Amino acid sequence: MATRPMRIDKAINIHDVRDCARRYLPRIAFDFIDGGVDGEAALGRNRAAFDRWKLLPRYLVDVSDRSQTVTLFGHKYSSPFGVSPMGIAGFFRPGADLMLARAAAKFDLPYLMSSASCDSIEAAMEAAPKTTWFQIYGTRNPEITADLIRRARALDVRVLILTIDTPVMAKRERNLRNGFTRPMKMTPGVILQGLSRPAWTMRYLQSSGIPMMENWRPYAGENANAGTVADLYGTETPAPEQTWEVLKSVRKAWPGPLVVKGVMHPDDARRCRDLGADGLIVSNHGGRQLDSAPGSLDMLPLVADAVGDRMELLIDSGFRRGSDIAKALCLGAKATLFGRPAMFGVAAGGQAGAEKVFDIYRQELSLVMGMMGWTDLSAAGPESLFDLANPPGSTTPARSRAAE
Repeated sequence: MATRPMRIDKAINIHDVRDCARRYLPRIAFDFIDGGVDGEAALGRNRAAFDRWKLLPRYLVDVSDRSQTVTLFGHKYSSPFGVSPMGIAGFFRPGADLMLARAAAKFDLPYLMSSASCDSIEAAMEAAPKTTWFQIYGTRNPEITADLIRRARALDVRVLILTIDTPVMAKRERNLRNGFTRPMKMTPGVILQGLSRPAWTMRYLQSSGIPMMENWRPYAGENANAGTVADLYGTETPAPEQTWEVLKSVRKAWPGPLVVKGVMHPDDARRCRDLGADGLIVSNHGGRQLDSAPGSLDMLPLVADAVGDRMELLIDSGFRRGSDIAKALCLGAKATLFGRPAMFGVAAGGQAGAEKVFDIYRQELSLVMGMMGWTDLSAAGPESLFDLANPPGSTTPARSRAAE
């Protein structure tokens, strides 16, 4: 007898959420979210990095009250995690960007809106003004980058993120096999894939097909359609000619907290600090850019040793459990981000699906804190980690062990 697909409200972990999305989305859409680059070794490396570290619990501590509150760039949030910037979310479910923004606001979490989103930063700030941050890329036409910054300033966005790890577009083999090109083109063959997922296909057709990239609409000319806007985005990004001068110009134009996303090398981290960045997101782009790159968590201790006391560090790539978040906090991050789980949640269940994802992470982290003897996040540190290669009493600090 066939098993009935799980409803997302019944999901008990992030793997269940992924399975709900897999059953709802056509292969081309699911693989776009789920896939990596080349042979996808980096996806496995991101997860393997968490397995190296073990959490060392302490007991006989009153953990009746546990606070996950964290302060990021001068503002308090209810938990030390948020949503990574993700483009074209509206392809997976119309209105997904604003659903994510509202869900994050409800849970008092940072939502990092991508400049490649389908809904606009103006709409996101109207929906969730206190928790929405804005991510941009350097573009071939620097006037577009400058105008995106101008718009963010006008809206009083709290934090701006500059992503630097996409100088060229990687070879994402699942997308190539499925016919998902960039800019996005919906061919008859692609539409046929949707026939096995009628609920998604009906929503896609009712929303007039290819979603508009609203943040880019102003730069495509009057009366530009979604395809024209997507073509412009594909022409302007990535920008292989960008250098450190782009970061300098963004820093000059942006008066608020500036975060650089995609930093992996400690020397790059120091240079970002020296050029005035306030924070970093340690990231290998979720294993979607360089397949031979180390896992993000592998590099976090080295980056933390380089700049951790002078910059606020965040990290993404591979976070699937509350214990993953705890390990990153012990290694020097102030907060963690995730993309795929949030996209799976909103795709399969709309805003309620996104809220389910946030609730799972929050509950799992709370349980981990109770087991660890943490009443708040200040207790997270290298002394809470166990590494088989460097057991307790080792003279090598946990944050430095990745260098060995």
